[in-house]
Amino acid sequence: MATITASMVKELRERTGLGMMDCKKALVEADGVIDKAIDDLRKASGLKAAKKAGRVASEGIVLSKIAQDGNFGVMVEVNSETDFVARDESFLTFATEVLDQAFMHEAASVDSLLAEGLEAAREALVQKIGENISVRRIERLQVDDADTGIIENYVHSNNRIAVLLALRGGDSALGKDIAMHVAAINPLVVSAEEVPEELLAKESEIYSAQARESGKPEEIIAKMINGRLKKYVAEVSLLEQPFVKNPDMTIKALLKEAGADVVSFVRYELGEGIEKEEVDFATEVAAQVENS
Repeated sequence: MATITASMVKELRERTGLGMMDCKKALVEADGVIDKAIDDLRKASGLKAAKKAGRVASEGIVLSKIAQDGNFGVMVEVNSETDFVARDESFLTFATEVLDQAFMHEAASVDSLLAEGLEAAREALVQKIGENISVRRIERLQVDDADTGIIENYVHSNNRIAVLLALRGGDSALGKDIAMHVAAINPLVVSAEEVPEELLAKESEIYSAQARESGKPEEIIAKMINGRLKKYVAEVSLLEQPFVKNPDMTIKALLKEAGADVVSFVRYELGEGIEKEEVDFATEVAAQVENS
C-alpha cells in the first residue's frame, strides 16, 4: 500500500477541484497513482467537477462584512470562470454563504472554511453550473481594543474591489473614507517605513539603469536615483498620498486633523495575480471539436 502524502493530496485537489477527503480516499483506492485516481473520480459523481477544475477561475466576486460593534471584519474572494456565472443567483448565494461562514466561524484559511461543510456545496454548484468555482482567499482583520479602534470596510459597487481597514481613533465615517481611498488609489503600505527593502532595491536598480542612459556624472545619477525613489515611496505609501476626495490634503494630514491613525489595511482586487490564458475564439472551438 502506497503512502499517501499531503503533497499528493494537494496536487490531486489542484487538478480536480474536489475536496481534500475525497482526494485522499481516491488516492488510497488508486494506491497513490494520481492519474488513476483522476480516472476513477471521473467515473464517479465528480466527473463534471474534474473536467472543469483545470480551467482558470479569474472572474467572480469579492465581499466584505464587519461586526456591528466594529471590532472585526472579514473579506473573501470567490471565483468563477466567467462574468456571466458571477452574476448567477446560485453563485451569488454561495459566495454570500462563504462570507457568512467566514464571519461566524473565524476561519483562518480556505481549507478550514471548506471543511465546515462548504466544500460539498461548492462541488454541487460546479455540477449545476458547469464551471470551475473556487474559494480563493479569506482575510480577517480585528482590533484588540474596541474602545479605541474600529474596523471599517468598503466594497466597490461592482464587487471587484474590497477593502478592510483598521483605524485607531476617529470614527466610522473617517474609516469609510480612507477605505474608499485605498480601493481607488491602491497604496502598497501604510507608511514609508513599511516599504519592503527588496522592493526598494528593485526600483533602485531600474532607476539606476534609466539614469545611466543619460550619460550624466555619477554624483548627478545618484541624486536622480534618490529623487525617484523618494517619489516612488510617497506614491505607494498611504499616509503620503493626496486624499482622493480632497487632493489638497494628504491622508496623513486628514488623520492628524481627526486625531486618528491607520493601523493596517487589506485590499482585494478580483483576480489579481491570476494568470489567465488568452485563447481566441477560433482556437477554442477547434480545441473543443478535437476533444469531443
